[in-house]
Amino acid sequence: DGDHPAPWAAVPLHHSLPEKTLFLMFRARRLPSGRQGEQRDGGGGGLCGSPQPDERLCLSPSLQAAWRLPGRYVVLLRAGSGEAEVRGTVRALRVRAARRGYPSELLHVFSLLPAFLVKMSSDVLDVALKLPHVDHVEEDAYVFAQSIPWNLGRIVPPLPGTGTYSPPSDKVQIYLLDTSVQSTHREIAGRVLITDFQNVPEEDSSHFHRQASKCDSHGTHMAGVLSGHDAGVARGAHIHSLRVLNCQGKGTVSGTLIGLEFVRASLEAQPSPLLVVLLPFAGAHSRVLNAGCRRMVQMGAVVVVAAGNYKDDACLYSPASEPEVITVGATNREDQPASIGTLGTNFGRCVDLFAPGDDIIGASSDCSTCFTAQSGTSQAAAHVAGIAAMLLSAEPHLSVAELRQRLLHLATKNVVSMAWFPEEQRLQTPSSVVGLPAQLGPGEGWGMLLCRSVWSARSGPTWHATAVARCAGTEVLLGCSSFSHSGWRLGEHMEDKEGQKQCVAHNAFGGRGVYAIARCCTWPHTQCRLSASSQDDYGAGCSPQDHVLTGCSFYSPVAVLGDGGRPMPGPSSRPGGCTTRPEGTAHASCCPAAMLECRVKEHAAQGSAEKATVSCDAGWTLTGCSAHPQGPGTLGSYAVDDTCVAASTPGSHTPRAVAICCRSWP
Repeated sequence: DGDHPAPWAAVPLHHSLPEKTLFLMFRARRLPSGRQGEQRDGGGGGLCGSPQPDERLCLSPSLQAAWRLPGRYVVLLRAGSGEAEVRGTVRALRVRAARRGYPSELLHVFSLLPAFLVKMSSDVLDVALKLPHVDHVEEDAYVFAQSIPWNLGRIVPPLPGTGTYSPPSDKVQIYLLDTSVQSTHREIAGRVLITDFQNVPEEDSSHFHRQASKCDSHGTHMAGVLSGHDAGVARGAHIHSLRVLNCQGKGTVSGTLIGLEFVRASLEAQPSPLLVVLLPFAGAHSRVLNAGCRRMVQMGAVVVVAAGNYKDDACLYSPASEPEVITVGATNREDQPASIGTLGTNFGRCVDLFAPGDDIIGASSDCSTCFTAQSGTSQAAAHVAGIAAMLLSAEPHLSVAELRQRLLHLATKNVVSMAWFPEEQRLQTPSSVVGLPAQLGPGEGWGMLLCRSVWSARSGPTWHATAVARCAGTEVLLGCSSFSHSGWRLGEHMEDKEGQKQCVAHNAFGGRGVYAIARCCTWPHTQCRLSASSQDDYGAGCSPQDHVLTGCSFYSPVAVLGDGGRPMPGPSSRPGGCTTRPEGTAHASCCPAAMLECRVKEHAAQGSAEKATVSCDAGWTLTGCSAHPQGPGTLGSYAVDDTCVAASTPGSHTPRAVAICCRSWP
């Protein structure tokens, strides 16, 4: 129905090869202009964030119009609302709808979030939005599975001795939310607990033949990739299967949320500190689903999700767009982006890393001894979930943020070609493929300061438009930089907002938008503070007796940031402070010096190169990255792993890349 926007559809991200081919057909629908996907960092535009007549009404984008569930709405109340407010809102909504002559039916009251699922006419949406405790209303929608023995050889290094692959993972519980699973398959027999949870929509067509092997196809393959006897990644992990996808691989936002509630209730009944939740599906952007996943992470669960198989920006889909989850794209055996049917893996700043997802051999539901090949970001996410289980089993005290950093640290870097992605997405998309060390347990990366780069969405083109990048969970912001493809930027600054530090970039007049790049780190001893320059001082610094400089940012409210500033080396190459020109403001990130050592490294490219790079030495981690111009045309700076990149426009002077590299002692 082209007159109504579309809700959310969840699809298992898989594609069976060669005999089983999945075709998804969508009908486009014109929507009002200016509606784009919501920022992963929670700011800026989107169906639930961009300016609309009422931004609290969240409807699905036109490309995903076929994914909606007409007449079903999730009503989310404001943070802090309790059971009394939820019940009162339900009563008020039903009474006011009845007064207008519209019936309504309460389908579910969520315990994971202050929200409820209601069946009602779209004509009473305005009634719901006017109720005092309502934050926003979102259409329920579908989610879809996302399915693509080279993969084990790719992620596991050569093993000493016999070379037998038997990773420790028996301490970890993995909850798989998928289709049903054929638990009698010899590959997974005795390894999967089939729970009594089931919440799936009806199949689309009465002509669909509900064959048992077809109903179990995606879930059985995923369980095999996770813990299969021959082809599994985490062969000792305990798998719990929840059915949230039907025989066509389709589920709903509300069904997924109820499934997460089941996981939470199971944990409350029998606590397990080591928990991985795998969501191998994707649907349209959903603030409600993202909030549910975020709540699970806050409870200590590692949530791993598929990026999606639409050859599109992963930030436009859920749960891939939630910053607190680990979002996984798919690669083939050459470590290049996986093509899946006529499309391929999603990409962009919401993807954390890539994993094998093309032609993956696993258990087939056709018979108890059959195997099949499937492809997709579902399979890639299963690899990362399995590796996460192994790391947690070896190091049980890892936090979710530390586990993500460890995954990125152990990944094989700079192997994915960026040429496959749209040009505007290449800088933000990671180029790493997941991997494992030769030996699990405290070793490489243990006790180290580990950092990653978090990109914002691009700001608007107006003067002083801002872009904001934030760190996730317990990560700490140690550095901040900005980048503009046009070079028209006013710089960036670090600030505290509502108890969380964030990196803010500023667009200049005539610019086409700017990006903020936060350097987000994990280190248990980090208690850092910000220092800003004053009107009488052209720089900002740290107390040399007890603090060390980890990052600089520079902002000029009146002029394009050319020669904006730079970190200055002090004695023994230690960072001495952040210096800037008179009309600019410098901000310094200062961290305790007792267990942290930092130094400045810089490099200027020779000739007419458009980029200058400088890398930290082995054992050191990049915390700050700045571009020091040697003339006009500087685009800005950004970090790639532990390398600082300073970029300029073609034909202009190449700036110096200035890095702050730090190392810690546990």
